[in-house]
Amino acid sequence: MSGFFGVASKDDCVLELFYGVDYHSHLGTRRGGMAVYGEHGFDRAIHNIENTPFRTKFDGDVGSMKGNMGIGCISDYEPQPLLFSSRIGSFALTFVGKINNYDELLQQLYDTTKVHFQEMTNGTVNVTELIAALICEKDNFVEGIQYVQGLIDGSMTLLLMTKDGIYAARDKMGRTPVEIGRKEGSYCISFESHAYINLGYEDYKELGPGEIVFVTADEVKTLVEPGKKMKICSFLWVYYGYPTASYEGVNVEEMRYRCGSMLAKRDGDSVHPDIVAGVPDSGIAHAIGYANESGIPYARPFIKYTPTWPRSFMPTNQNQRNLIAKMKLIPVRALIKDKKLLLIDDSIVRGTQLRETTEFLYRSGAKEVHVRPACPPIMYGCKYLNFSRSKSEMELIARQVIEKREGPNCPQEVLDEYADPHTEKYEQMVQDICEMQNFTTLRYHRLDDLLESIGIDPCNVCTYCFNGKE
Repeated sequence: MSGFFGVASKDDCVLELFYGVDYHSHLGTRRGGMAVYGEHGFDRAIHNIENTPFRTKFDGDVGSMKGNMGIGCISDYEPQPLLFSSRIGSFALTFVGKINNYDELLQQLYDTTKVHFQEMTNGTVNVTELIAALICEKDNFVEGIQYVQGLIDGSMTLLLMTKDGIYAARDKMGRTPVEIGRKEGSYCISFESHAYINLGYEDYKELGPGEIVFVTADEVKTLVEPGKKMKICSFLWVYYGYPTASYEGVNVEEMRYRCGSMLAKRDGDSVHPDIVAGVPDSGIAHAIGYANESGIPYARPFIKYTPTWPRSFMPTNQNQRNLIAKMKLIPVRALIKDKKLLLIDDSIVRGTQLRETTEFLYRSGAKEVHVRPACPPIMYGCKYLNFSRSKSEMELIARQVIEKREGPNCPQEVLDEYADPHTEKYEQMVQDICEMQNFTTLRYHRLDDLLESIGIDPCNVCTYCFNGKE
């Protein structure tokens, strides 16, 4: 995942840009960048933030950069924003999304133009530069953005800054959000709605699917009206979103309370834990919702040590990620020993980290560990966002269990049965995962309950990773 922030102001905006981008640090761990435009033209800074917070790496840039417009990003992948000079004008570009047909689009450019690329990321052309080259195939930025949106398989939400203003374009299906904030003499554009509150901005509008606007210090002008179909990512609420953020008018923290409440209602009187706990950080609100609904006390039997340990999925090496996940959770043995625990995590992807957590709870004296993931079993790798570093769907624990039962190349109609919580195959899969992970019991959040927890029209929510439906 990645996140971005932009500002168009009558005054110097670098400090606001700096803090606005920093408020997206939960969405990426590898690269950070800022680009500004002012009386001296374009300026840009990009740093590696794998082992250092964004603020630390960019603190020196705040004092040297000047501009009344700027865009910036936190990224798990491509260094960005990038600067370009082209026949339709000079610009800076940053995006959020995933391009599945990257190779085809790159070959298309090689076949039809004499283009060459400057920026390389891990030995391949930087995706941001590829998008820029495709935009420049058209005669203006709006046509270029629409052209790319029509070409890509995947998703793309972007900010494009020229000397005159900032184009903001939400993904054609609205899979990721774009929020606009306003205050006197300034507008900002943000992935997360909370990022501008402490900077003095108020909510102005949320872009609709495929909507393109042009933002200056004076106005936000809609250039392309929003489309009618939307498929916003359900996992934004379950996991990625910061508690203070809202998407489509639905606050993340409030949704997670509802999610936990519905998990408790499904359990009814079937389990009798002593305490309910959430895996930090995203599992905590789900657990509070469960505790409030069930009346079972909420407690923190382990604490996340945040001063030095970064997010657990930051390293590219799986063994290192597993080690960090274990090192940063410190048990409170007085709350674990001889206790029956009900544990809520946002999801089970590969299962490695949650199994480690469960084992360390048993080693600390837990009598039982009941697990309640806050979403359904993840059956498919996400086609639209860089949610997981899994290179194959067979890294997903649910698919591993299915393959053991059904063999390789399981037919789609059989996979559909495993995704349906009313079937015997689903129950068998859940039981197998429960035994593999050494949980006392396991109950996933059902998809219908998840959609009800979000509370917007289910037709507008993407659930591809759970049921394979686009």
